[in-house]
Amino acid sequence: MIRVGQGYDVHPFSDDPARPLLLGGVRFPEAARGLAGHSDADAVAHAVTDALLGAAGLGDIGQHFPDTDPTWQGADSIDLLRRAVADVRAAGWTPQNVDCTVVLEVPKLAPRRAEMQDRLSEVVGAPVTVKGKRAEGLGALGRGEGIACLAVALVAKDER
Repeated sequence: MIRVGQGYDVHPFSDDPARPLLLGGVRFPEAARGLAGHSDADAVAHAVTDALLGAAGLGDIGQHFPDTDPTWQGADSIDLLRRAVADVRAAGWTPQNVDCTVVLEVPKLAPRRAEMQDRLSEVVGAPVTVKGKRAEGLGALGRGEGIACLAVALVAKDER
């Protein structure tokens, strides 16, 4: 048996010039500013987490790591993803692949895409692909006010 899950996350850019930009567990030092959020605001890791949890029927990232819980303040989103993958596997599902689309104006993902894919794939234990798309000037994303990510995950039931 196989199942598909969909994940989505969006974060505005932070006003804190010292906040780093993290996407897919990779730091973008060339970025002028990072994303605002309760954790490290890695929108790519959050969307992947949400997609995997949904595929396994385990709810969503907010149920597992609520932004109202101080435990997750400043949390490393790759660690949250790692925990979610463990939950997915404990529920008898194995990730098969994840595909992500990141909507942003800056920074360019292409120079770091392979690093992002390798980092996410290592944590998920299955291939993760990342694509960057521009909003072509439309709306808040097109004005460069933040970043959104959509992810689709495929999981298969373990044969035990």
